Amino acid sequence: MASAVVGERREHPTGEELELPDDLPVRKRHTARMVWFAMGAVAAVGAFQFLQAADDATDRPIGTYIARSMVPIAEPSISAFGASGEVKLAFALPAQEFSYPLDVHGDPTALQYAWIRVGDSALATAAQPLTGDKVSAPPQAGFYRLTLLKSGQRRSVEGLTLAVLVPFTEKEKGMLRGYRIGTYLGERMRGRTPPPEGFLEISPADVDLPITKHLKVGDFLNHDQQGKWPSYSAINPKLLDKLELVIQEIARWHGDKAVADIDIDVHSGFRAPEHNRRVQRAASDSQHQYGDAADVAIDANGDGKITAIDSRMVGLAVEIVELKHPDLVGGLGIYTSGHSSTNYVHIDVRGRRARWRGGG
Repeated sequence: MASAVVGERREHPTGEELELPDDLPVRKRHTARMVWFAMGAVAAVGAFQFLQAADDATDRPIGTYIARSMVPIAEPSISAFGASGEVKLAFALPAQEFSYPLDVHGDPTALQYAWIRVGDSALATAAQPLTGDKVSAPPQAGFYRLTLLKSGQRRSVEGLTLAVLVPFTEKEKGMLRGYRIGTYLGERMRGRTPPPEGFLEISPADVDLPITKHLKVGDFLNHDQQGKWPSYSAINPKLLDKLELVIQEIARWHGDKAVADIDIDVHSGFRAPEHNRRVQRAASDSQHQYGDAADVAIDANGDGKITAIDSRMVGLAVEIVELKHPDLVGGLGIYTSGHSSTNYVHIDVRGRRARWRGGG
């Protein structure tokens, strides 16, 4: 039997052409199939969208939880590095609350902090809530790095080391933990410069620790040849900042191209009073005793030699730095001679202007 197609013209036995009507059962069957197919497709799309929405609804809370439970990346704020941007050492007394400005890149909710000794991996202090820029220093002297903690994870904050000082009040009869410091004029006479608040406690492992871009802890050791460890030293962070600014000024004269290549040789950093009184021609109340001064040599003209010209150039850089940063004003002594070892510059941050010249 021949099949019929809707709308097909067929020949009648009488010879007439007849058009099949649209309401034949075959059309109804085709139409029904199309309707059911369309409904099935719509249902499938709807089911897919529902499942996808359900998956999204499931994924979002999990992703949010993971993000919130991670320790965010953090770094010291630019203000923590001084005007030069190159000071890498902060100072505090044991258990002292101090400002440690942080830039936190992430969710700070439930964030905690602790301290780790430099060269170690174990926590040196218990975790404490981090609620602002104020943190508490460890109770023991030494060098530390800040670590952030959250949900059992931790992340170290790089770039800034904390030096917890041994308080000056621990000094007894000129001795600090078995190390001879001597006596400051301010301990015997009123109106003199007060002694430093505290001292860095330095072990042999700390000597090469960077404290600025160009300076390390060993540059400020007391050269008294006591042969005792730990050694002790006082350093004023303003001095570190000033020295780096002087180097930056010299680099500017060279088009900033050689700032990383400029070397600074510290002839004398900290001098304890006991040592200072044995140094020839040293002032009785020398700024070196307070960590406020350094005698340095810099090859300012880049010719590979240290000459009187270099000392004068460094002196000019100091003058410019003090004009730009009045809070760093201090003493400037230019020492020149025909011998490279006696061409150097004394730089300090005593808080008032002082100028002098010396020879070898």
